[in-house]
Amino acid sequence: MPLRHKERHPIKSIGWLRAAVLGANDGIVSTSSLVLGVAAAQATHGSILIAGVAGLVAGAMSMATGEYVSVHSQADTERAALDQERAELEADVKGEQRELTLIYMGRGLDASLAKTVAEQLMAHDALGAHARDELGISKTLSARPLQAALASACSFAAGAALPLLVVAFCPGANLIPVVAGASLLFLGFLGGLAAYVGDANVARGVMRVTFWSAVAMGVTTGTGALLGTTLTG
Repeated sequence: MPLRHKERHPIKSIGWLRAAVLGANDGIVSTSSLVLGVAAAQATHGSILIAGVAGLVAGAMSMATGEYVSVHSQADTERAALDQERAELEADVKGEQRELTLIYMGRGLDASLAKTVAEQLMAHDALGAHARDELGISKTLSARPLQAALASACSFAAGAALPLLVVAFCPGANLIPVVAGASLLFLGFLGGLAAYVGDANVARGVMRVTFWSAVAMGVTTGTGALLGTTLTG
């Protein structure tokens, strides 16, 4: 029996990692920026908390809706491409075999070996071979709208809950610096974790996410302070 050699490559984590990091990062940045902007406008502690909870719910629903629509569109495109490929296989199986042979030749196989590989793969699963090697569609990477929507909503909500917990237990006088500092710590940890799992540079990942998040929070806080002064002045 041939032994299976299993290797762990960071690229295999990219799909779920990207979705989880983007969702949680958006949740922290959006919610912390929102509460900082409202706090800078001199709102009450209760109003700040309500605004943060509303932002969490709205953001999670927005993420889920956007992800569902986007991934569903991808799934529809994949389905249409597979239907077309199925029809082409029924109409001209020899021509499709030649097409697959040329693909393998383009990847470095000689003509005779490429033809043999194409014949054997098509004998086993013709549509699967063309879906994978011609269209770039595989079971691992195929679109799953509901799964993507749920994952995005949950990751956003999990991230958004962190600054909200800080707001809930933080005195009003110190709310802005404490929320900003805690959120940047959360984001730095998240960026470092993502870089570590992906075998990327951890320091660069931490600096990138904290810098741009600090910019977003600063702009929102400044806007809230300006509006608070203008509307109450």
